Amino acid sequence: MIGLVVTLKVKPGSEADFEATMGELIGQVRANEPGCKLYTLAKDPKEAGTYVMMEIYADKESLDAHGKTPYFAAAGPKLGAVLAGAPTMQRLQVVV
Repeated sequence: MIGLVVTLKVKPGSEADFEATMGELIGQVRANEPGCKLYTLAKDPKEAGTYVMMEIYADKESLDAHGKTPYFAAAGPKLGAVLAGAPTMQRLQVVV
């Protein structure tokens, strides 16, 4: 399995828009991607505007398919408008 930890920094005052867009995306992923085992968003309580996505995919094919979905593509411009920079991503091998 493949794990991703993605850190996203949001422009001040854009948190509600970011959370709404991510909420829609998370709902679509959970409803339509059986190969995605975990797709959830957490907020850093100590650093304003910092969020972390935690993702687990069954295999490379599931991860690749996720990036090609129409709802992922549609979320891109909305997220780009509220992010304060490029996300940072750590790719991990899930062992348990």
